[in-house]
Amino acid sequence: MQSGTVDGLYYEVHGGPAADRETVILSAGLGGSGAFWAPQMEALLERFRVVLYDHRGTGRSVRTLPAGPYSVAAMGDDIVKVMDALALDRAHVVGHAAGGNAGLAMALDHPDRVGKLVVVNGWSRPDPHIRRCFDTRIHLLNDTGPEAYVHAQPIFLYPADWISRNHTRLMAEEAHHVAGFPPREVMLARINALLAFDIDARLEEITHRVLISASADDMLVPPRLSRRLAEGLPNATLAVTPWGGHAFTATAPDVFNAQLIAFLGD
Repeated sequence: MQSGTVDGLYYEVHGGPAADRETVILSAGLGGSGAFWAPQMEALLERFRVVLYDHRGTGRSVRTLPAGPYSVAAMGDDIVKVMDALALDRAHVVGHAAGGNAGLAMALDHPDRVGKLVVVNGWSRPDPHIRRCFDTRIHLLNDTGPEAYVHAQPIFLYPADWISRNHTRLMAEEAHHVAGFPPREVMLARINALLAFDIDARLEEITHRVLISASADDMLVPPRLSRRLAEGLPNATLAVTPWGGHAFTATAPDVFNAQLIAFLGD
């Protein structure tokens, strides 16, 4: 494994030289940590070179954001910075929620740098349900603090029965997540960037092959938003998993991994 930092962004490269395999870049959701993709690594590394990175302001990357309004387009620009550091002209991009939206922005702003694109639980514009969920999370963070935000997070990410079965594990992980929580102003800026993201009128400009992957029981991002993406993009395939919640890449990894490998390897 090779690791490094470019413009404050921490990244890791797994799976050997670029000449031997196609490269897949994985972009996490709001939490921003590349470790989110642990359930996908074994399956991907059988066929691909994999790049993980921590979003700006999170994880092992710089814990600040540039001055001024932050945007999803800036998140896409950061993926390009990681690619430039690795001398990658083009790569497949797989993103979850915020990371998927960053991939869409990248496909608009840097189309030649994107091979295939996978968007997991993303959207072309937020709807009232997403805004209500994020408003709740903002109030938790502002009124109570990171501890309450982290404690409530599983409600948005996982199915109720999965939370019940994994209660002990979730409680044990809370201290770790609180300790690594981004600065409050960073998290608020990231949320506001997602709420401002709206490319609904530009979907036809994205001509890449795109897999739109969603879960039917996603509590945070209604699957109809994934259907809207698939209908608006010229070359998209929609795959809806029946169970697993917003983070079904973790709760139902075998199902998602099969979709992912089939699409990227086709």
